[in-house]
Amino acid sequence: MSHLSAPVDSARAPTGAGPLGVGVPGFAHPLLAPAEWAELLRAARGFVLPPEPEGVGAGPGYRRMTPVHWAVLNVCNGPGACPDPHCLPAAARIRETGVRLLGHLDLGRGARPYAELIADAHRYREWYKVDGFWLDRCPTDRTLLPATRRLAGALRALEDDGYLVFSHGAHPHPGYAESADQLVTFAGSWADYRWSQVAEWTADYPPDRFCHLVHGVPRTHLDEALRIARWQGAGTVYLTDRRAAGAADAAAVAWESLPGYWDTFVSRIGPGVSE
Repeated sequence: MSHLSAPVDSARAPTGAGPLGVGVPGFAHPLLAPAEWAELLRAARGFVLPPEPEGVGAGPGYRRMTPVHWAVLNVCNGPGACPDPHCLPAAARIRETGVRLLGHLDLGRGARPYAELIADAHRYREWYKVDGFWLDRCPTDRTLLPATRRLAGALRALEDDGYLVFSHGAHPHPGYAESADQLVTFAGSWADYRWSQVAEWTADYPPDRFCHLVHGVPRTHLDEALRIARWQGAGTVYLTDRRAAGAADAAAVAWESLPGYWDTFVSRIGPGVSE
């Protein structure tokens, strides 16, 4: 069943839904992807796009880019062995805009030792002053929920206002929502996303608790992908025409570079843009 044939729920209907925001799950290293980090900084500062051509959209005037909710810093599958001279200034510039910068912690579906994760978190806080953490490859099953809750509690103890995003990539056990500020409940291909369904328990939470990451979205289906995100109750999205490497956990490759339609993507989900 596609999202279009699902029963209509007024809490999930796209009409009247608040504006979406962008979550950047991790561009490549600033030395390898300077254009990506420059565009992220531009969006984070609320860069004003050039006027649309006459007769297009809302007419003359300027449009602001959509809010960037957060961006992930992944130095070397974590914080690296020492402060990186290229990541330090890039991180500082993003944080100066007020956008949350999240340190990348790979949970390995629950296989990473607790002590290693805490050590990485301390390095991120000390070196890059991150505002929270992106828990990549977060487990989804109930049996690993207590261990994940323990880790989340320790991460929050590092900073009172630390923001935690659990990157499951699929709908986890509902108990995970109690420990995270936001859950990534979809991370995958456009071919899967356009026929995806939302878990019923997510209706108990507002859209700002959920994020969807979709790769391989053709430009011609960008609006359709945004409609699905709104319909399924996601408040944060990242859409790209880049493709994953193929393996189940190799989607990170798709997030490392800008989508070919970056300006179109961020402008269509800005304030005042509705479906």
